[in-house]
Amino acid sequence: MDEFLLRALLAGLGVACLAGPLGAFVVWRRMAYFGEAMSHTALLGVGLGLLLGVSTQLSVMLVSVTLAVLLVAMQQQRQLASDTLLGIFAHTALSLGLVLLAFMETVRVDLMGYLFGDILAVSTFDLYWIYGGGLLVLIVLSLIWRPLLALTVHEELARVEGVPVTQVRLLFMILIALVIAVSMKIVGILLITSMMIIPPAAARRFAVGPEQMALLAAAIGAVSVAAGLWGSLQWDTPTGPSMVVAAGLLFVLVQLTGLFFQRK
Repeated sequence: MDEFLLRALLAGLGVACLAGPLGAFVVWRRMAYFGEAMSHTALLGVGLGLLLGVSTQLSVMLVSVTLAVLLVAMQQQRQLASDTLLGIFAHTALSLGLVLLAFMETVRVDLMGYLFGDILAVSTFDLYWIYGGGLLVLIVLSLIWRPLLALTVHEELARVEGVPVTQVRLLFMILIALVIAVSMKIVGILLITSMMIIPPAAARRFAVGPEQMALLAAAIGAVSVAAGLWGSLQWDTPTGPSMVVAAGLLFVLVQLTGLFFQRK
């Protein structure tokens, strides 16, 4: 296997292992729009990173985490509904990112690469970033797994039992922001949410417990990455979208299989 293909496969598998467990909570907590909003804000991070001359992944991470903190703070005020706040944050940040990029006439930006990813251009440094950041995300997620699960099942009851709801929710949002930052180069800003939603949604059909669903989601995500990469090379299609298409096909296959066994 060519070296760039091996790097692409390793990067994709790393993202799948991250997106699966986090995505399971995104599905359970019905936070798909939150993931979408956070991914849109990443373009503002790209614009600021290029403007300030720092790593775009680092700037995306900082912007996403900052917006996650602001969002949680504004949710506490309860003056606007969460979906309204998400819409304001997402579209303002996306538009601001595009305006910033438009001002930088001397900087050549591969906007399509940021929006839809370019996994074949993953470098060894990117792998360190994905696996290093990913390990940190998984460690923190394992530490907050039980309280996060408790507030996902029944938030008020978890609060009564002493779970620090706001802190746990904030940590979870920050983890999503980190995953978006490390995954941006793989499937792009606009497609990362799909990798956090489709594999867990497919896994939900057969999983009998939270941990099993998280593992199944990671496995389905890994198969989607491998299938998408193979399909992209076979038919010369965009790699990031090909992975999402593969995940979508797996979701349909799982649903059909589930219906077949139900009838039997």
